[in-house]
Amino acid sequence: MLDLDLLRSFVSVVDTGGFTRAGERVHRTQSTVSQQIRRLEENLGYPLLHRNGKQATPTEEGERLVAYARRILALEQEAREAITRPASEGVVRVGVPEDFAAYRLTELLSDFVRSRPGLRLDVRCGLSMQSRRALERGELDLALFKREAGERGGIASWPERLHWVTSKQHPIDYHRDPLPLVMADQGCLYRSRMIHAIEAAGRAWHIAYTSHNLAGIQAAVSVGLGVSILPEIAILPEHRVLKTKDGFPTITNTEVVLVAAADASPATRRLAEILFDFCSTIEPRKVA
Repeated sequence: MLDLDLLRSFVSVVDTGGFTRAGERVHRTQSTVSQQIRRLEENLGYPLLHRNGKQATPTEEGERLVAYARRILALEQEAREAITRPASEGVVRVGVPEDFAAYRLTELLSDFVRSRPGLRLDVRCGLSMQSRRALERGELDLALFKREAGERGGIASWPERLHWVTSKQHPIDYHRDPLPLVMADQGCLYRSRMIHAIEAAGRAWHIAYTSHNLAGIQAAVSVGLGVSILPEIAILPEHRVLKTKDGFPTITNTEVVLVAAADASPATRRLAEILFDFCSTIEPRKVA
């Protein structure tokens, strides 16, 4: 019989690429996780990981096992929750930023609510400022939002890299004066960053396009209406990243934080764990 704890540690090593981060994820020491993997390898009779210093990647046998391990662990969690949760779990109100909603997060939320028939999910997608204030007012139970890097508080936070972008097919003359900018409505963290950076560089600017949603900003940049700032997960193939050599100042990076209400329900805490895993495994896109 396969030990669930060993499988859980194995999946964590594969997801994080190393024993130290896997230990943090399963709340065990690096040496304990390493011993667990060796026990699993001994039980199965095959090496499951290639070890290279602090890095670990699955062998061919490990690649085959991890798919089964995920299904086994998901089924175990589903069975446990089906037995222990009440018939009605109420409502979980969640705030998420638009770029995350467009980056596989909606599929994850859909899977979560389907696994809990007694739960109603209320997802609000919008500006981080709105989610933050709604959480403070008690209108949300859980929120992912953007904030200044280095702020304190929250379950966990992840750095976010921002880039100036223009159109690949219809690049604007970014030396022109004033510079056309594409931006979100008032209250967007990127909007103020963009204006401050341009003014600090001594450039004149004007607002060429304003949109209350991410898709509008992405489209306006794609067709060459102006330049904008986007996080890496929101940069499209139609966009070209502008560098300091193009005359664009460096942007101070932001971070994404996961915050739960103090009186979070068990269902909210479970969703927080899922969002933590999701955010921890997002791979930054290569930008050129």
